[in-house]
Amino acid sequence: MYVPKYFRVDDNLEIEKFISENGFATLITGGKFPAATHIPIALEQNEAGEKVLLGHIARANPQWKSFESNPNVLVVFLSHMHHYISSSWYDHQNVSTWNYMSVQVSGKIKIIEGKPLYEMLTRLTAKYETVSANPSQLDSLPADYVDKQMKAIVGFEVSVEKIEASYKLSQNRDEKNLQNIIRELFAE
Repeated sequence: MYVPKYFRVDDNLEIEKFISENGFATLITGGKFPAATHIPIALEQNEAGEKVLLGHIARANPQWKSFESNPNVLVVFLSHMHHYISSSWYDHQNVSTWNYMSVQVSGKIKIIEGKPLYEMLTRLTAKYETVSANPSQLDSLPADYVDKQMKAIVGFEVSVEKIEASYKLSQNRDEKNLQNIIRELFAE
């Protein structure tokens, strides 16, 4: 990802928080043509103390079949906060642009199964069920039903080898133009 110095984020805690708050990500793999799947992905620490990304895709999705032959993957996390910035909002001639916040993680993917997959699904379910009035829990479902559902997915772990973060929020603008942008965004 191209990240100009104005927009680069290097604070690991900020990046981890961003990933946690924007966990619906895009998993991109290589092959004859790149493939992409939009899924929830969690940042966790493995048994060796290394940061990893964990998730799963449908077994019916052929993307997982490339995990072993093309293990290098890219995972893209985007914030829901992004917006077109019109050139008419500046006090001078300029081009229009788009403001956004994004983190991209590159690493190697491997399949996880059995107990590690079940434990990951339990944590993922618990994370997203916290907003529910009656939270669902994986261990409250019949074991044969859970086993059947687990056979329909492919779990994975991605090693975190490279992280790039960009918060492009017009911070390269002078104060007057930055305030114009903010005013215009709130006017919409």
